[in-house]
Amino acid sequence: MEKHLESSFRELERKGLLKKENIGIDQVKALIESTSRNIYASEKNITIDEEACYTLAYNGMLKIARAVLFINGYRPHDGQQHATTILVACEILGDKFRELTGVFDKMRRKRNQFTYDPMLPLSRTEAENALQTAIHH
Repeated sequence: MEKHLESSFRELERKGLLKKENIGIDQVKALIESTSRNIYASEKNITIDEEACYTLAYNGMLKIARAVLFINGYRPHDGQQHATTILVACEILGDKFRELTGVFDKMRRKRNQFTYDPMLPLSRTEAENALQTAIHH
């Protein structure tokens, strides 16, 4: 692992955001398999419920990001696990994935908004874009 990443991880551990853990490949495999089911269910929900479609696409991406952390021997360890997962996955994946992780973080904020504010609209286009992001990345 690069020294930059090691230093970043130590700092996140010190802040209580990240925890070093020996995570089995079986957990990584389970996350990847669950992601496939989430994407499939997201596709099936696009004509039924935009929020379900969006949430399932987002959850699929979150599980892949968690798998990236797990493979590197870390688990988020705070009250902001989604934000921490995205932050650390972005660090691990690097510049090639910076745009994708930016989109992923916007999806996280949007999902949080419509989850806690039922009056906030979510368009079919937003749901379709979330699904396409999850499928193609």
